[in-house]
Amino acid sequence: MVSSTIPTLTHVIDSPNQSLTAVTSLDDDIFVLRSHSRQVEVYNARTFALQRSIALPAMILQSRSLTACARNNCLYASDGHKNAIHRVRLSGVNAVKMWSVAEDPAGLSVNKAHNVVVACRGADKIQEYTTRGTLVREISLEHAGVTDPWHAVQLSTGDYVVSHCTSPGVVIVVGVDGQVVHSYDQSQSSDVEPMDDPRSLAVTKNGDVLVADDSNYRILSMNSSLSSAQVLSLSVDDGIQYPCGLCLDELRGRLYVSEWCGERRVLVFDNVRL
Repeated sequence: MVSSTIPTLTHVIDSPNQSLTAVTSLDDDIFVLRSHSRQVEVYNARTFALQRSIALPAMILQSRSLTACARNNCLYASDGHKNAIHRVRLSGVNAVKMWSVAEDPAGLSVNKAHNVVVACRGADKIQEYTTRGTLVREISLEHAGVTDPWHAVQLSTGDYVVSHCTSPGVVIVVGVDGQVVHSYDQSQSSDVEPMDDPRSLAVTKNGDVLVADDSNYRILSMNSSLSSAQVLSLSVDDGIQYPCGLCLDELRGRLYVSEWCGERRVLVFDNVRL
């Protein structure tokens, strides 16, 4: 699943005294949203210099996730306090639109239809919306028998890989009917300890799945069928602490990891070849 190339920590974006950091990237921009914030910070992906801030019309108290869409040229932020998604246009005057979603939205992703996919923890659902906020699809995870979905990403097969922020943690693949297609069974990887509160996911072009295993302070790499897993080798002097957000930039061979607690940083790893 992982090449012999060793990922290198090349930069750190600090987030002192703030409890949560969400991160995503688009082209030459890195977007960072901190908890209890009314603005998104925009850094240059080459120099890491802070370029500008995007003002939001209201404070986002629980900014659990960011994702960006190149096709629609916009940025999305989940808001667990207001049960909403905020969409920011990245051109012109940065117009912001907000729409309501199911209870306690967490992780966001954009699928091949350029729609935004949201995992709603409180409702045990996955919802898909157009960039105008129109509901396209809703998938109940009741039949999957797990709760607390944190992040969902639609795969090239049309199925969804979903992390469930529980202890022990769960990662599954479900179909559009909510039925389980694959499930990670920790017993198949006896050398990997059980997950504890897995959060954000990232899917590689080969279909492998990266998992932010929050309370175990690590990133896991699973194959597309979730039949095996290994710990991704990421060297940090004081270790990764409470990894919450993941953003994979495969063109740059780069992985962004945000920490919601501990040092509260965005860690930038280059030479990531998966």
